[in-house]
Amino acid sequence: MNTTHQVIGKRQQQALTDPVWIRYGLITIAMAFIGLFLFLPLAIVLIEAFAKGWTAYFNALSNPDTLSALRLTLLTAFLTVPLNTIFGIAAAWAITRFEFPGKSFLTTLIDLPFSVSPVISGLIFVLLFGSQGWLGSWLSAHDIKIIFAVPGIVLATLFVTFPFVARELIPLMQEMGSEEEEAALSLGASGLKMFFLITLPNIKWALLYGVLLCNARAMGEFGAVSVVSGHIRGLTNTLPLHVEVSYNEYDFVGAFASASILAGLAIVTLILKSILEWKQSNA
Repeated sequence: MNTTHQVIGKRQQQALTDPVWIRYGLITIAMAFIGLFLFLPLAIVLIEAFAKGWTAYFNALSNPDTLSALRLTLLTAFLTVPLNTIFGIAAAWAITRFEFPGKSFLTTLIDLPFSVSPVISGLIFVLLFGSQGWLGSWLSAHDIKIIFAVPGIVLATLFVTFPFVARELIPLMQEMGSEEEEAALSLGASGLKMFFLITLPNIKWALLYGVLLCNARAMGEFGAVSVVSGHIRGLTNTLPLHVEVSYNEYDFVGAFASASILAGLAIVTLILKSILEWKQSNA
């Protein structure tokens, strides 16, 4: 009997084990794709950025237009990430803790920026707030400028990034349930105290993960921002737009130097993402 079980177990193990050539073939294909589409472009960016030496590289980074683009990129992220964090927490709380008419519709709307092209979302803001848009006359009469100005860039970035925090929190909060929170309330804790002592510690890693993804998208967004920015040098060009402008003007060192900053931010984001995923899996 033991021999029979051993034979069956051995056959099951063989059935679940792929041949060596399949395993190494799949690994080779995966590594080839990673090298071709990840490491090779990154290497090209760095090679082109330093093609004329360190002096040319740092001169390109110290260019006033580059610094202006970097400041605008950081400002946009600084404004959009906290707002989307507040929205994400509020939306996740409402969807996972309450029943109300339109709940499924709200859940669907959160995914809207994932299904709409960023260029289309930027065009929507132009149609709303542009000089020929629905609100254009009123905005002009009150000397309020949104399109081809910083507010338009912030609005477009807000739209394309608002799902990230909510989408990380909703599944986790649904899985958590509300038993601990209800127990805290029954013991006399206030709503704020319950949130900061019970809810927030339980969702902190997912929240940080969503904030990280939101920040990465905010700094790297191109399509929607390109439509609403007007490409005004030194005023409305974010770092991704500055890369395009520099490249189109054959300033290759400047373009790739700016791109190296975005690549560096992407690498830092990837490292932090891996750390947060590990923390979340071991929480």
